Amino acid sequence: MPSPVPETDPSAAAAEGPSSSNPNPNPSPSASVDAMDAWHWDERSCCAAAADDDDVTQPQFAAEAARVPYVGDKEPLSALAAEYQSGSPILQEKIKLLGEQYAALRRTRGDGNCFYRSFMFSYLEHILETQDKAEVDRILVNIEQCKKTLQSLGYADFTFEDFFAIFIEQLESILQGNETSISEEELLQRSCDQMISDYVVMFFRFVTSGEIRRRAEFFEPFIAGLTHSTVDQFCKASVEPMGEESDHIHITALSDALGVPIRVVYLDRSSCDAANPTVNYHDFIPSSNPRGAISEQQDSIESSARQQTKPFITLLYRPGHYDILYPK
Repeated sequence: MPSPVPETDPSAAAAEGPSSSNPNPNPSPSASVDAMDAWHWDERSCCAAAADDDDVTQPQFAAEAARVPYVGDKEPLSALAAEYQSGSPILQEKIKLLGEQYAALRRTRGDGNCFYRSFMFSYLEHILETQDKAEVDRILVNIEQCKKTLQSLGYADFTFEDFFAIFIEQLESILQGNETSISEEELLQRSCDQMISDYVVMFFRFVTSGEIRRRAEFFEPFIAGLTHSTVDQFCKASVEPMGEESDHIHITALSDALGVPIRVVYLDRSSCDAANPTVNYHDFIPSSNPRGAISEQQDSIESSARQQTKPFITLLYRPGHYDILYPK
């Protein structure tokens, strides 16, 4: 196992970043434009109430964060209902609707890394349960390409290679039939180990930053509209450091880079028709060819295929926090 980064903060390795003299490679065209535009529409229509949503906002997460494990045990969805039994009637109705489609949830620590920790465990758990060797082989190819992306952007290998090695180690250990194979219980234990969990989070952060920088022309309008910062400033301040929260930009970049579809289900007070509440969700479906030019005909075929893709990772989003959902 690689040795820890000094000072115990894995994001310290990101501080050096890419060489400023190394130009960005050509970004890919518009592999995820429809998804990003759709998210912005969802964000306006579904999340407008988030800032005023006192029933689900950050204070309770901040107060409890240190006492919550990085990844918790699976709980019945009734635990979520109990959490809001004296809260907003709209939220109570939405939780009932969630109960029709989802059987359980798994909480993660609300420390700003909850999206990455939720994605990490959900993805590895899926591979452990399905033993999908073809998926492991596929994502290893993407990981190697992500490594080459960082190198081409000017990152020194020592700034990210330990993080990549730790994730690959976890990925290979969940395939059964060898001496290093682990059980679901051991996967949970590893996910709650600070060094392993933080290293995997940093792996995802580097992958996300590399994808955003590689496709700077694509992501720049969304970043400028959200933060009024440049792509470089955004990656240095809001992607690579530990504890920085994730939004649609991070999710789109990670999904595209690794080729893994993700569904995000929203629990908030949007759609405020108490008589007819709805639970909104958004699917992040990566393009099958996010790294090269595609023809109009190929783009049409891929768009149709993306519409038929069902994510195997489902995350529950409450303003400022992500947990894992389990479909029935």
